[in-house]
Amino acid sequence: MNVKNSVTRPLARVIPSISASDGAGVKLRRSLGSTQNLRLDPFLMLDEFGTENPDDYIAGFPPHPHRGFETVTYMIDGRMQHRDHLGNVGDLGPGGVQWMSAGRGVIHSEMPQQDRGRMRGFQLWINLPAAEKMKPASYRDIRPEEIPVAPLPGGGTVKVIAGSAEVGDARIDGPINRAGARLTTDPLYLDVTLPAGAVFEQALPAGHNGFVYAYEGEITVVAADEPRELPTQAVGILGMAGDAVRVRAGAAGARFILLAAKPLGEPVVQYGPFVMNTRAEIEAAIGDYQSGRLTG
Repeated sequence: MNVKNSVTRPLARVIPSISASDGAGVKLRRSLGSTQNLRLDPFLMLDEFGTENPDDYIAGFPPHPHRGFETVTYMIDGRMQHRDHLGNVGDLGPGGVQWMSAGRGVIHSEMPQQDRGRMRGFQLWINLPAAEKMKPASYRDIRPEEIPVAPLPGGGTVKVIAGSAEVGDARIDGPINRAGARLTTDPLYLDVTLPAGAVFEQALPAGHNGFVYAYEGEITVVAADEPRELPTQAVGILGMAGDAVRVRAGAAGARFILLAAKPLGEPVVQYGPFVMNTRAEIEAAIGDYQSGRLTG
């Protein structure tokens, strides 16, 4: 991928992931969102889960509530089943994505559909603007065959989950773009695989926040001849100066995700699974959940 006449963004900050657990004891690594001051508007949290030990994931995520944001679950290996209060049932398999908007409220479960083998993937939380926090809940299961994967000229591939990538003279749109109306945050979500020493470039809209996360191998973010290495399993927050990002794979090659989105610039008040703009709205969400009105 060649972004002509571009100014590449620097790697401004590194946030290592830390061991954590969620749900009924699922073991994972959390980077964004590991503390409430470690966010990147509109991104609230990024979890990576990956293990071959069923004891680390078998208890899953029993029924729990959400309000005020979106969850994006991307499975690389393994199977997970989603069930919610609306009666929706979705089976998420290898390479699939579930894009769920909790809106005013959803109660759902995410349970493994296997008792052995590897389970691996990511869950991302994206904030909703105040005007959309109380909209009806919705979700979409995106099958692997709906997600385009394009070979890169220098070797490797790019998978386009949301937003667009330019490969040669071709523009590749992800399924979120093709769904119709654009999301307010205009997200970009790419999964990139590179052989040793290969370089990937991607245009980023001015004003959008962006980050990279290498989940296999190490990468270097190259900007203005000032390369900076990013270790495995760490978020690399990109600086705002520039209109593109350039990433070079290390000696063992690399796999990484690249995300960017339009910041909302609104106050964030979070209490567990509820993300609103004010403390009063959080108290209302708790009251609605306790009284059974959260999903009404």
